[in-house]
Amino acid sequence: MVKVAVVQTDPAIGEIGRNIALIEDTLETIARSGAKLAVFPECALTGYMYGSLEEALGVAEPVPGPSARRIAAATERLGVYAVVGMLEREGHRCFNTALLAGPRGIEAVYRKTHTLCLGVDRFTTPGDIPYRVHNLPFGRIGILICYDLRFPEAARALSLERAQAILLPTNWPVSSRVQPDVLTRARAAENRVFVLAADRVGSERGARFLGRSQIVDPTGTVVQEAGQTNPEVLLAEVDLAEADRKHVVLQPGVHEMDLEGDRRPDLYGTLIAGAAAPVT
Repeated sequence: MVKVAVVQTDPAIGEIGRNIALIEDTLETIARSGAKLAVFPECALTGYMYGSLEEALGVAEPVPGPSARRIAAATERLGVYAVVGMLEREGHRCFNTALLAGPRGIEAVYRKTHTLCLGVDRFTTPGDIPYRVHNLPFGRIGILICYDLRFPEAARALSLERAQAILLPTNWPVSSRVQPDVLTRARAAENRVFVLAADRVGSERGARFLGRSQIVDPTGTVVQEAGQTNPEVLLAEVDLAEADRKHVVLQPGVHEMDLEGDRRPDLYGTLIAGAAAPVT
């Protein structure tokens, strides 16, 4: 068993010092609770509703960089792992990134692979890092960001790489109720993995965010859900090894499901063959 934390915050756009201090203070509280893993929202370090690439690049940082090192210093000192959303700068490109830091410092980054016409994603470069599973002392995690969850192939790729939990920093706008109502539960159940979704609350430049951060278990059951208004920290003891049980036996020989063994990849070729010609 491991105690995990899903952190729902209200970051201030462009106020890196304020936001990182909040992240550090929250990590202190989480560590005192005994939690070993925390996930913060998408762009928790920077805010999200930027109006141009130039503005976004003004707050984006390389990894490693000052903010990444500061977060890593906190996770090293506290002995916890954290996934924190930020904007990453590489030359003239900006990525919507999740930083993974832990007791050994900066562990990895994940760059959002599916971007859409909303907020800073209008100006970010789609991620170029393959979906990877990270082996932590207490289990195996994969990372997606927000809109990535609408594409089942991304979660399935992590599941096939033996992820036990998918960590999802997100900024769901209020129009995206389908995400906590359906998609977090579906991705958890269809892959039999935990989904830890950390959303933000509040308003930013006219955009209002949904909240409703969640911890979802491999059956698709919501273990905990935050409200829609205030910052919160969800804490739960989970057994990540539950996600290794893909063959579910409800009644031997009568009602069984094997979510890996029953797959038919021989028939899934269109998933990688490219889009069909448009219908005219």
